[in-house]
Amino acid sequence: MVLRLPILKHLANGPRYFKVKHACNVLESWMRFYVSLPWLTPHEVTDILQTNEFTKEFTGPNSVKSYDSNQLASNNPIEDTRAEARCLLTNGFLMGVFDGHGGSACAQVVSKRLLNYIAAYLLPPNMLQTFLQSVISGKNSQLLESFNDKAKLVNELNEIYQKSFIQFLKDLAENNANKEFQMEAAIENAFLRLDNDISDEALNSTKSNVTRLLSVAMSGAVAAVAHIDGPHLHVASAGDCQVVLGVLSENDMWSAKMMTVEHNTDNRTEVERIFSEHPPNEKTTAIKMERLLGQLAPLRAIGDFRYKWSLELMQKKVVPYYGENAIPPNYLTPPYLTAKPEVKYHRLTPRDKFLIIASDGLWDLISPLEAVRLVGEHMSGKVTLSPLRLPRKNMKLSEINEMLLQRKEGLEKKPLDSNAATHLIRNALGGTEYGLNHAKISKMLTLPGDVVRLFRDDITVTVVYMDSEFLRHCPL
Repeated sequence: MVLRLPILKHLANGPRYFKVKHACNVLESWMRFYVSLPWLTPHEVTDILQTNEFTKEFTGPNSVKSYDSNQLASNNPIEDTRAEARCLLTNGFLMGVFDGHGGSACAQVVSKRLLNYIAAYLLPPNMLQTFLQSVISGKNSQLLESFNDKAKLVNELNEIYQKSFIQFLKDLAENNANKEFQMEAAIENAFLRLDNDISDEALNSTKSNVTRLLSVAMSGAVAAVAHIDGPHLHVASAGDCQVVLGVLSENDMWSAKMMTVEHNTDNRTEVERIFSEHPPNEKTTAIKMERLLGQLAPLRAIGDFRYKWSLELMQKKVVPYYGENAIPPNYLTPPYLTAKPEVKYHRLTPRDKFLIIASDGLWDLISPLEAVRLVGEHMSGKVTLSPLRLPRKNMKLSEINEMLLQRKEGLEKKPLDSNAATHLIRNALGGTEYGLNHAKISKMLTLPGDVVRLFRDDITVTVVYMDSEFLRHCPL
């Protein structure tokens, strides 16, 4: 059966209470109706895959030329979120993907707030003071121009979050006035401050909003965020979302430069970090069955305060609403989890063509190098989806001939989708060594709700294209 390996993978990584007997029952049920799943036409497949796609192009001199994004749900509601924005008071773009767990609440809140926290940390002291005064006075001041932002939070939560944000701005203005600016530290502190605010909001909640704020704090989200300012790329990650840079060599070969590491039990350095933070007698319980305390797969995340709060706080604030089972087993020396991201810097060159930011739903199905090759081929083939236009007047015949030869080559790679994120999702679901398998994609898109999670996770992808000409003329 073509989908046998994904099933086994998800069973192996499933929750600790996922018993073998139950797994066998699910597989047996799946075998019975596998052959009778509805068959989608190619047009129906394309309609589903393109439902959430989005493309944004930018004008003006900057290193970001455009980006494509898309999402495909497995959970209902989807637990992945994404956010993209341009900084209005400083230079640069912020692009993030957030993968929720234990529900969608934390990921939704983080996608609405984290980029603003980062943008505030980037403000020079005098500009921060001016912005703070405008916010306090009630002016409609914005740090970001967001794109394709469809997420909405209830007014009651927005008021609480705005109050926290103003206090954050005051603290930032007071504490950072005379400090030397460091980009890596600014992004790291933004993650940690938002995480701390989510904690304080839940602990200080009133009876009218306690359930909502606790649901955010008790669920969690891993995050990967890229800040691109001219040739300067900073990537911050906490958890198992991954960011990959597509690099084209001088002999036109694609390579994948990893901008993140996964914070899970496959990362031995991360495992040793956790062991070092707890007594030796917890070595068999701090990480068990390849999970934190036998429960949580990512070893860094925003939220998830059931792995961060003291036992006293858990008993007082959480147990009355969630019961004793909310306290993980062997909960002896919290915190066991951190929201601290790893931040990596890279100076972009004209060879750096695009950035892929995606949740683990994509990386479960294809490798980073395969993803880079797919986007690289998509770049070549996408030019055939629109009529040929000369980029400038008075071109030489040799230049026109070169364009025609490139277009001819691109016809062999002509994609079904103009959006690269959709192209990646399509190939992740149905790609084989012989090309796309329509039957495989159809069945992956028609899996019933009680089975689909065994085969694939929510998938969120953002592909950011760099302007090679801009980077070519950037000063060193």
